[in-house]
Amino acid sequence: MSVSMSMGMSQGFMHTSQRYLNNTGGRPMGSGAMPQRGGMGPQLLLYNDSLGIRVIGINGAVIGRRQGPYVQFFQQQKYMSGVHAQLMFYPDTGWHIVDKHSSNGTKLNDHKLQPDVEMSLKNGDIVTLANVVLKVSIN
Repeated sequence: MSVSMSMGMSQGFMHTSQRYLNNTGGRPMGSGAMPQRGGMGPQLLLYNDSLGIRVIGINGAVIGRRQGPYVQFFQQQKYMSGVHAQLMFYPDTGWHIVDKHSSNGTKLNDHKLQPDVEMSLKNGDIVTLANVVLKVSIN
């Protein structure tokens, strides 16, 4: 049993979808740490104009070549994994990105992310998914 799963159960949080328990990157699952549902909160945009990529953040969405709502942008990117990364939004801390054990890694501002560890995104950050460089805009 993972640490985040046991923490969630010890605080009395059991959900029909284990996605929220397994994708917290070890964050405690207090009332303020639950991923937000719906379209409220600041809008996240990941973009690379030279590649024609403009990804609008969806809470819980997978970024990858084979899965997720952004497949059309990445299906031809041979160095990206089928499930490469995931976007998360929390009302208390904002937008985060987490590498999902990708083959060629995820970087935030040139720092390689460890798999399953969420990193906070800020306006102006640079996210690199394998060899695809995206700028972060949060409004």
